[in-house]
Amino acid sequence: MNRKVLAVVAPIVFSLLLTAACTVSRGTDSKPQTSPGQQTSASAKEVRDLLAKLAVAQEAPMTGYSREKFPHWDTNKPEHGFGADFTQYSRCTTREVMLLRDAVGSVRLDPKTCALTVGSDGGWRDQYGVLDSKTGQLKEYKWITDPSGVDAEHIVPLAEAWRSGAATRDEDTRRRIANDAINLVASDPSANRSKGDQDVANYLPPGNFRCGYIGRYLQIKVKYGLTIDSAEQSALRTAVDDCVSRGGFR
Repeated sequence: MNRKVLAVVAPIVFSLLLTAACTVSRGTDSKPQTSPGQQTSASAKEVRDLLAKLAVAQEAPMTGYSREKFPHWDTNKPEHGFGADFTQYSRCTTREVMLLRDAVGSVRLDPKTCALTVGSDGGWRDQYGVLDSKTGQLKEYKWITDPSGVDAEHIVPLAEAWRSGAATRDEDTRRRIANDAINLVASDPSANRSKGDQDVANYLPPGNFRCGYIGRYLQIKVKYGLTIDSAEQSALRTAVDDCVSRGGFR
């Protein structure tokens, strides 16, 4: 699909901030409208400032890449950024803590065994969205109640991070990229597969998470000193402008 078309597919308005607790309880509605952790509290100015900080460079080759060079899943250390509400889950992996953070309804994570318990109203609502190949319209957002059926999506794909500078970083930096709370979000496996390892020049979520995705993508790129290529820069400018015009940032 044409990159410019990808950059103007229907965006999002996010009005709530990320909230989390030891037990996530977000009402009994079986079809929640948004999922925690898939929202952005960034302002339009903050997002534009992040974009301006990124260096533009040609992407490096994939030579030497493997996912094992980005160690995951690490235990939940403070450096991964999940915050004070999740410190009791230090025995659990970042994937498990991310699942708790992004859950809707009644979902518990045992801090000793790291077992997830999903209540009758609990689960995960994908907000990435998947387009129907025949109609081009968004399919219904997937509702998942089995934790094993949820993908832990890397907003900046690990392969994209490698091409953007992580190949020259040490293993500890790559570990932090792979486990960073900002870079992790629960998603429908179908949405995750449709993205693959593409950057924003070739993929942006067509659904509700679009503007939140852009904000967090920029945060990770800046935080770890990763570059963008010229096509990526153009796509980001267009997408940011579109989100700003529609109120997609705070």
